[in-house]
Amino acid sequence: MRFYRRRVPTALRYEPYDAAADAPNVVVDGSPNAGTVLTVSHWPATPAPPGCEADTSAQMAFRYLERGADLHGDAAVVTNNHFDQDGLAGIYTLAHPQEAMARRAQVEDLATAGDFAVYRDRSSARLSMAVAALGDPDRSPLGRLPDDHDGRCAVLYRAALDLLPGWLEDPDSCRSLWEAEDAELEAGLAALASGAVTVEEWPDLDLAVVTLPQGDRSSGHRFVGRSFTGLHPMALHRRTDRTTIVTLDPAGGRHQVTSRYEGWVQFRSRPVRPRVDLRPLAARLNQAEAGGACWQADGPSDITPQLRIDTAGPASSQDPADLLAAVMDHLRRAPPAWDPFAVA
Repeated sequence: MRFYRRRVPTALRYEPYDAAADAPNVVVDGSPNAGTVLTVSHWPATPAPPGCEADTSAQMAFRYLERGADLHGDAAVVTNNHFDQDGLAGIYTLAHPQEAMARRAQVEDLATAGDFAVYRDRSSARLSMAVAALGDPDRSPLGRLPDDHDGRCAVLYRAALDLLPGWLEDPDSCRSLWEAEDAELEAGLAALASGAVTVEEWPDLDLAVVTLPQGDRSSGHRFVGRSFTGLHPMALHRRTDRTTIVTLDPAGGRHQVTSRYEGWVQFRSRPVRPRVDLRPLAARLNQAEAGGACWQADGPSDITPQLRIDTAGPASSQDPADLLAAVMDHLRRAPPAWDPFAVA
């Protein structure tokens, strides 16, 4: 009887997105360029390689390795059009398949923490914070980052791919990059545990309502380059998986509505209620404002669209209960405005 060892797929090498367009390449977590022969991405309207469907692009990359990495032909390059945790985890997986497979749970958890602010192990949350800090122009240990997008991504990916193995081995080695935000996460978890911050759910609307007290505020990153205030998103998303979040701020009047990232991508592990367009609701709320507050809303194609008060103007004069009633009515009546599974 013969025993065969599973073939380890050939490692791909990272190249910047624009340069990679000149040769056959694999894109992980983004959209294809002129040279792309395979796209491993949960992005909207992007067909998944058969058998590789998953919530994050990094999970898809692991499933692609499991199926034999048989669809990219002679392509030797892996790339992505933006820098974030999921993209980094996915590129690392195809650039270092043996090492990534040995740390699969940790690498997948890093991607989930970055994209969805959900983690199984606290060290993964901390690594996500470190990756976010790496790309923060004000905090990056890499010094001044290039002003152009592709050049900045190239610098960040090359540095992060070099740093990530050591960080995975010893998350404490990058403590200086995650320590401050980890304290914010701890404060958010404590506020929820004490009841200072409350969360109520309406499952039929896939809605969670967060009520903030006068104090006990925390903030944290999403992806690389976005931040959210009021309650650290990793604390909130451990409490609820509802994908529309209403944050009520009775003391300050700075209420907001957020559609989570799960609704933008091809999310697989549970049903996600389709997004609605928040802009008509902004117009409705502006008509009801008595004190000059101005509501603004992102379109449904934004990765995490928000309805919020213009920070340059006064706070909302509306009673939180009336605001919540208006939001719920809009969610019930408005038609779906985004379908990530619709392939162009």
